[in-house]
Amino acid sequence: MSTSSPNKNWLLAAVCLAALGMPLSFTGPAVVLPAIRDALGGSPVQLNWVTNAFMLSFGATLMAAGALADAYGRKRVFLLGLAVVALSSSLLTLAPGIVAFDLARALQGLGSAAAFAAGTAALAQVFDGAARTRAFSLIGTSFGVGLSCGSILSGWLAESFGWQAVMLSPGAVSLVALCIAAPSMRESRNPDAMGLDMPGTATFTAALSLLTLGVLQAPDSGWGSPWVLCALAGAALMGTAFIAIERRVAHPMLDLSLFRFPRFVGVQLLAAAPAYGFVVLLVLLPIRFIGLEGRSAIEAGTFMFALSGPILIVPTLAASLAHRFSAGVISAVGLLVCAAGLFWLSRCAPGTPLHDIVWPLLLIGAGIGLPWGLMDGLAVSVVPRERAGMASGIFNTVRVAGEGIALALVGAGLTALVTAQLGHAAAASQAAQRVTTGDLSQALALLPGMDRAALLHAYGAAFGTLLCVLAGVTVVTALVVFAFLRGETQAEAGAVVLESTAC
Repeated sequence: MSTSSPNKNWLLAAVCLAALGMPLSFTGPAVVLPAIRDALGGSPVQLNWVTNAFMLSFGATLMAAGALADAYGRKRVFLLGLAVVALSSSLLTLAPGIVAFDLARALQGLGSAAAFAAGTAALAQVFDGAARTRAFSLIGTSFGVGLSCGSILSGWLAESFGWQAVMLSPGAVSLVALCIAAPSMRESRNPDAMGLDMPGTATFTAALSLLTLGVLQAPDSGWGSPWVLCALAGAALMGTAFIAIERRVAHPMLDLSLFRFPRFVGVQLLAAAPAYGFVVLLVLLPIRFIGLEGRSAIEAGTFMFALSGPILIVPTLAASLAHRFSAGVISAVGLLVCAAGLFWLSRCAPGTPLHDIVWPLLLIGAGIGLPWGLMDGLAVSVVPRERAGMASGIFNTVRVAGEGIALALVGAGLTALVTAQLGHAAAASQAAQRVTTGDLSQALALLPGMDRAALLHAYGAAFGTLLCVLAGVTVVTALVVFAFLRGETQAEAGAVVLESTAC
């Protein structure tokens, strides 16, 4: 990056700030969910949408936001996205109820998608070669800092100023980024852009929304409920329509022909792995630590730093290992280490002290950190160069949309496991939904005759079973990823890391 181009530096700073704010939008609400529930009320399903609304709107619109940025101007879409994040952050603190809060979270996801897609596209236009590699490495580092420190920052803000301060923090970061980018960023667009694939975008968004809705509603209404079955059937119908549309349109949102490359399919599986091996814990563990175990927000943040902190360090280790081993081997080993950490964590009952629980948390974070530093570069290295942009868009969509789906599925699974542990109690299902959202007092009110220790034991047994299942899925993913990516040469692996170190 040339030091004679100060505008480039300011643009990079703005995009890095936007990247820093995105994990704050994700981790913060998980830390203060019990406080949000106390302030705004809401059913367990509505409380689950606090996280899922953001992830769903972000994942479903990421590729569409990139197409809009290319067609109508990257600066315009970037600034608009930042403004939407700031506005929605303010609306969250003013929400009169949980439904309005969830809608504002969906709006925040839309703004984040626009800022991320347009900001990274703008950087790709002003940086070349090694300078581009360093620029995107800084973006990855910024995201890692937000992910690693978000829980501790949110805990401090919550205890010092209340949950509203946590909701305002991403907006404050976005406003600073907007003030930096507005005078320094030049407008750019792709003159050959074909605009937005509206039918593809609509069917893709509908499929994800209906799938998430059905999975979140299932614990409350039952998997055989007409509403749940209709939602899941609608998701399948919209998914089928999306595939049919993308096969026929001249300029599809998602180029399905890329899935003919086996290594590309392997990378998509790798993109989904952190969702159920790592990301779901960023939501489930704060609820457990604060809502059920009664720990302070700052103490819970310390626990979460043990989980996410390795993301700042381990990708660098992956970079050095990639000179000797293929990305397939490194990724598979990392996932196996993560699986070992998940299994170890499954043996830690509620109330386990920090010095005992920190080790499995570190192991999970370190394991995910190995493939984390390789994934973005792999996404574009396994397809022909001229299709790298589309490959990157698909990869990021799979990663973010997969996180939303994983949160919904894992949350529903945990509720079912807690229900099974509670036995044949009349209100077992309702109590299980309450306890999995951190509402221990309401769960106890629904279960007369059961004390707090017994309920926590039931939850701990269910949580341990869930972690064992996630560990098993992670092991299977490791084996499949190794099978798809093992043919990569050491030279290719090194090139991949050069493109994605710390991302």
